[in-house]
Amino acid sequence: MSSPQSAIKTHWRMILSNRKRQARRDIESRRGVALVFGLILALSLLILTAITLDFGYIHVARTELRRSADSAAMSGGWELFDRIRASGRNSVSPSQILDASNAIAALNSVGERNATLSAVDLQVGKFGLDGTWTSGTSADMNAVRVTLRRNGDSNGELPLFFGKLTGRNYQSLSETATAAMFSAIDGFEEPESSDETLDIIPFALDLESWVAATAKQTVDAYSYTNGQVRSGSDGVWETNLYPKGTGSPGNRGTVDIGGANNSTNDLSRQILHGVSRQDLIDLGKPLKFNSNGELDLNGDTGISAGIKDELATLIGKTRIIPIYKSVAGNGNNANYKIVRWEGIRILAVRLTGKKDDKHVIVQPATVVARNARIDYSGSRNSSHLLTPVMLVE
Repeated sequence: MSSPQSAIKTHWRMILSNRKRQARRDIESRRGVALVFGLILALSLLILTAITLDFGYIHVARTELRRSADSAAMSGGWELFDRIRASGRNSVSPSQILDASNAIAALNSVGERNATLSAVDLQVGKFGLDGTWTSGTSADMNAVRVTLRRNGDSNGELPLFFGKLTGRNYQSLSETATAAMFSAIDGFEEPESSDETLDIIPFALDLESWVAATAKQTVDAYSYTNGQVRSGSDGVWETNLYPKGTGSPGNRGTVDIGGANNSTNDLSRQILHGVSRQDLIDLGKPLKFNSNGELDLNGDTGISAGIKDELATLIGKTRIIPIYKSVAGNGNNANYKIVRWEGIRILAVRLTGKKDDKHVIVQPATVVARNARIDYSGSRNSSHLLTPVMLVE
């Protein structure tokens, strides 16, 4: 027969043994829960990582698509400018612009695949200074809008890497970009550096003569084709920059875009190289129209034979000239009221011999106005001068 003390010891040993077994069961249970929780957490992290990687891939592809759309719109815009310059707005073909846009779009990869435009993805039209858009080829079109897509209908949807985990295998993308150029020229900014110049020659033409030339009411005795000036008609009427008479219209002459009383050396430099930053500083005022749409420039009465050789180097080339509506005073006291800036091409120069034989024959020509100020009121427009193509949306 066991003693009471022995029975108590046996009882406690049983209790401790049961507790140890229970503790082991609890530990094993917690290990199982931790394992399940760890698996769930790992799977969640895996799915989250997959979503993050796919979203990052989508973001990169969208950025690439935007870049490609911007490039295609800019290329199309410059092609539109070239077509306008070569043949006028009425002969612009959207298919030619589409080819130019696609040539650039095809050079950019979007999600490791080149995306191109179809005919329905490109529009030619007018982009207003107020942000309005009007589709269609017209006499005032100035913009190209492209919509570049990766979807089921165009270029294929963007394939995702972890579609089996996320339940989404593809992503559709679309980006629209618009490039435009504007004829609302208000004047010119100073070039940013001394090496940069403006393609302005300092010869003023009266508004009446300009309007007559653009309305084909003058003469068409010269032809500019294939980069060459020849005798004959090309459908673009001409006018003469050389001063004939002393009244307005007709009192054409040089204007001072720089210091007062520009010398022959100054005129020669501006003819050959353009108007410089220092010229605009010396002018002492902004080269822009005032609230009345006018700019006063001091001038001289005529174009002398001292600059004939310089002018002759420009035959066949385009430049920008000021257009005036009135002139007052004589000689160095002449004051021209400039109301427009326009683009011209120089066709013939003769500044020797009889006065009646002297001429500087020019024709209207579409020119890019670098450093141009835009008149956002839209009240002042040039017919043959456009800003560089720029992205507007």
